Amino acid sequence: MSGPTLDFWREKFQAGDTPWDRGEVNPQLMRWVEAGTLAPCRVLVPGCGSGHEVAYLAARGFDVTAIDYAPEAVRLAQARLAQQGLPARIETADALQWQPAAAFDAVYEQTCLCALHPDQWQRYATQLHGWIRPEGRLFALFMQAPRPGGADGFVEGPPYHCDMNAMRALFREPAWTWPKPPYPRSDHPRGIYELGVVLPRSA
Repeated sequence: MSGPTLDFWREKFQAGDTPWDRGEVNPQLMRWVEAGTLAPCRVLVPGCGSGHEVAYLAARGFDVTAIDYAPEAVRLAQARLAQQGLPARIETADALQWQPAAAFDAVYEQTCLCALHPDQWQRYATQLHGWIRPEGRLFALFMQAPRPGGADGFVEGPPYHCDMNAMRALFREPAWTWPKPPYPRSDHPRGIYELGVVLPRSA
């Protein structure tokens, strides 16, 4: 399999070596919720990590389901929810294989896509389309993390650079409806950033 293994992610969480974790909720998620763009509904958070966003959504009345590949991440997220007395379903699962009992109104995609090797992106995009009900929406934060080797064709990560031209090819119309740019930017302490895009799933 291309890209990071389960052992890679387990070791990261066991060692507390999680530099992608801001230590707080992504500001773009807060802007979407505060503006009412993302209102309480059934929402999925794949690749939930330590669960900052899961707790934030649960505290605001969302019916939240979250999954992560690493059991250590799931335990951290569950502990965060328990500490705050918040309800959510969190499962240890492979995002490339997991299937829910019913489709969701929305998916919040922040760190799962950029953690997957690009060879797996098409499979993941198919999963996302299946997870969201017709006319539901994907709230995506596409990681902008170009690497020096990219100019020579090397694939370097994680996080893997989610070039916006590649994202448009991956989440193609008419299956998804793209808004016009520019897209809001969320800066990260590591010097990288994300572009926030809301993609309605066509019926």
